[in-house]
Amino acid sequence: MPTPFFSQAHAIDPLRHFICLASIVLVASTCLLAQQPPQKPSTPTSAAKTGEEKPSVSVSSRALVEFNDALEELAAKVSPAVVQILVTGYGPVHEENRTQTALIVRQHAVGSGVIVDPSGYIVTNAHVVEGAQRIRVALPLPGDSGRAVPVGKRHILEARLVGTHKDTDLALLKIDEKDLPTLPLLSQQRARVGQLVFAIGSPEGLQNSVTMGVVSAVARQADPDKPLTYIQTDAPINPGNSGGPLVDMNGAVVGINTFILSQGGGSEGLGFAIPARIVDFVYHSLRKYGHVHRVEIGAVAQEITPTIAEGLLLAQHWGVIIADLKADGPAAAAGLQVQDIVLTADDRRIETLPQLSSALYLHRLDQVLKLEVLRGDVNKNEKKILYVPAIEQRDPMDQLFDAADPEKSLVPRLGILAVDLTADLRNQIGSTRIASGVVVLGRAADLITPDTGLQTGDVIHSLNTTPIDSMDTLRAAVVSLKTGDPVVLQVERSDGFTYLGFEME
Repeated sequence: MPTPFFSQAHAIDPLRHFICLASIVLVASTCLLAQQPPQKPSTPTSAAKTGEEKPSVSVSSRALVEFNDALEELAAKVSPAVVQILVTGYGPVHEENRTQTALIVRQHAVGSGVIVDPSGYIVTNAHVVEGAQRIRVALPLPGDSGRAVPVGKRHILEARLVGTHKDTDLALLKIDEKDLPTLPLLSQQRARVGQLVFAIGSPEGLQNSVTMGVVSAVARQADPDKPLTYIQTDAPINPGNSGGPLVDMNGAVVGINTFILSQGGGSEGLGFAIPARIVDFVYHSLRKYGHVHRVEIGAVAQEITPTIAEGLLLAQHWGVIIADLKADGPAAAAGLQVQDIVLTADDRRIETLPQLSSALYLHRLDQVLKLEVLRGDVNKNEKKILYVPAIEQRDPMDQLFDAADPEKSLVPRLGILAVDLTADLRNQIGSTRIASGVVVLGRAADLITPDTGLQTGDVIHSLNTTPIDSMDTLRAAVVSLKTGDPVVLQVERSDGFTYLGFEME
């Protein structure tokens, strides 16, 4: 199993964290004291005359007590909805001894997740469950408050992988449980620089650990070639926090912690979280379809360079320019033109291509996209507002699913709909390393079947020792199996081959 982020253990510097906390307390106390009117010196009391002093609570002490109580209430509120993800799989031995690099061993990984629906839907990072053969979820016990829990008392459930989205590093899990505590996703409000936030998760396997910090930045782009931007925080995040929530003072999820920048492997105050509005979008797509749908407007854009600006006599030397339009697309119908410079999209300022891609990524399909563009050359230009209907960028698997005949595609004992891998299909879903096989279109939800681990888009190449080159060979191989027989499917996915093992029911 590929090693997930946060896989190295390093101790947290206690002095640094003490100084950070002391600084916050000192500032809070100073501000509160400054708001109090000056007090006159009091006359000596009888107690003072006798050498006795009555204990009194200062303004600063009261402020600290109230601040402490608020933090305790917040931790008690959010912790029950944060779970520990236990993953089992296979991966190569580490390379300390190069004579062992060909050895494959059973590996265990620990991550975090947040319950977003009381019926058992859990959001975590895709890299936490990548390559997993088995996924389990450890629910926090009521009132454990981060204390050590005996192994026998832990509430651990098997989890099913609903879907993953590698572009955003998000995954959706499902457990069979009801009336679970949840945390809301703060999808309609942006995080603010300086905002107080808290990271909850299982660093180094220590379940329900809470750390505090602030939002350091709100739009950090880790990869210039990808539109996704992250929330940066100095809240200590360590190995095992992956997939856990970053929450505000109200207990709402600001983002999902996903990676750190660190030279030593531990927290250095550079943690990054996927914004809640993206988490919310991906969660609903994965829950409904098993993968993520995107919108498009039928236009191709690119970033402006000084050379492009000078050669085309553009009004500005930066930004995003429309390079092409589909003749029958919604953008052309709305009046968008080649060489238009995009200034805003849905009232968000656009200066880079990732910003435009991000605006389209988060745009709802049932809404019209508002574009403000600059048209004309350096001598004559004008601003225009255009309203472009968005259309769904259909996933190839959706198109196949719509065209499939359930009676011919259903494999009841595996609980899947599938079709033969043909040359035309390979062109649609991308090349495969083996030319023949069976493509999984989806799962049948109303059948009692084994937990096969199959996902939409998987290509089945063999069942145990039998090569699978068509639906006929797959059905024949399945029919010959008895209840309790071991089944091993060789499956090809976008990241390569994997084996899925289970017992036939």
